[in-house]
Amino acid sequence: MFKPFSLFVGLRYTAAKRSNNFISFISLVSTLGLMLGVAALIVVLSVMNGFDRELRGRILGMVPHATITGYNEPIEDWQAASERVKQDGRVIGTAPFIHAQGMLTHAGQVRGVLVQGVDPQAEANISIVAENMVVGSWEALGEQRFGIVMGDLLARFLGVQVGDKVTLVLPEASVSVAGVNPRLKRFTVVGLFSVGAELDASIGYINIKDAARLKRIPAGVEGIRVSFENLFDAPHAVREIAQNLDGYYLISDWTRTHGNLFQAIQMEKKMIGLLLFLIVFVAAFNIVSTLVMVVTDKKSDIAILRTLGATPGLIMRIFMVQGILIGLIGTLLGTLLGVVLALTVSDLVAWIEQLLGIEFLSADVYFINYLPSQLNWPDVGMIASAALIISFVATLYPAWRASKTQPAEALRYE
Repeated sequence: MFKPFSLFVGLRYTAAKRSNNFISFISLVSTLGLMLGVAALIVVLSVMNGFDRELRGRILGMVPHATITGYNEPIEDWQAASERVKQDGRVIGTAPFIHAQGMLTHAGQVRGVLVQGVDPQAEANISIVAENMVVGSWEALGEQRFGIVMGDLLARFLGVQVGDKVTLVLPEASVSVAGVNPRLKRFTVVGLFSVGAELDASIGYINIKDAARLKRIPAGVEGIRVSFENLFDAPHAVREIAQNLDGYYLISDWTRTHGNLFQAIQMEKKMIGLLLFLIVFVAAFNIVSTLVMVVTDKKSDIAILRTLGATPGLIMRIFMVQGILIGLIGTLLGTLLGVVLALTVSDLVAWIEQLLGIEFLSADVYFINYLPSQLNWPDVGMIASAALIISFVATLYPAWRASKTQPAEALRYE
């Protein structure tokens, strides 16, 4: 026998074969419930982190972290302004832009589009569009006049391929001797990109020089895109940068254009985590019921220990050992299972899809066609710690009940 005595007796009670098989069954259910709850929490939060990562990489790889635009007029000396912006240590890249909203038409098909006039070389440094070309070439924007690169979904809606002609219609009228006519321009499709997001169906890129001619901007650009090393720096950093520039500017950042999407994901992550924590609470209640039945079953043993000089605190610690051991085993097994599943869930789902011949996430419906997962060790630590704390709290009441057992009452009918 070793010290402390409470740990020795508690481990003996836990390891010993019980005469009451129902208590053993409830104890097993408690361990399994805790294990499944912890594993489910780790896997689900990892998948939510994976979706969050994909959204950041795909959507915010296309959408600028922040923009600085001229106040009711173009930025004429945009090169100097861009160099001043780059002097901020948080900025990793800048690119000029001219944007326009209009409609693309081809063979009777019409589709709304946001046209971005860009410098192909500068845009490639802050955007992922050049890395996600599926047909054609991004560099063709700088080589061919009035060329356009569009998303593959937009091209599919219009029924066009690389080399086809499309007509861009701007919602600005031109007055001539023939009357009022909309502003039209023919473009040649020089490339298609695909980032697996809604932007594939609503955006097109043209050369910034062509955009300036189209919008009749004689000199300068409409604004400057700014990319930050940490995208969460964008809201306050772009304000500080604009204040240090000469003149008046309008600023915007990704939290204004796509912030609601990321807030929705964070809210879903919190709510799903809260709901799955109920599994852990149910397992904790099973620990309570298990220990209550163990205390009832061991009343005579408790009475004998009390007559031998055991204090109420010692009795309480003996039964706390059992509950904590159940919680420790369940948490460790659940953490191990959850980590393994979180690291392999993408491959596991892909294998099931291949085996059954079905597709859970269709690329035509969802912005990605696979189940992403990103294991976040702080989340794992938080879940394991919470499970252990809940298990510890669950042992307090049954152990306190055991410490209040009176030897005379317990041994009266023995």
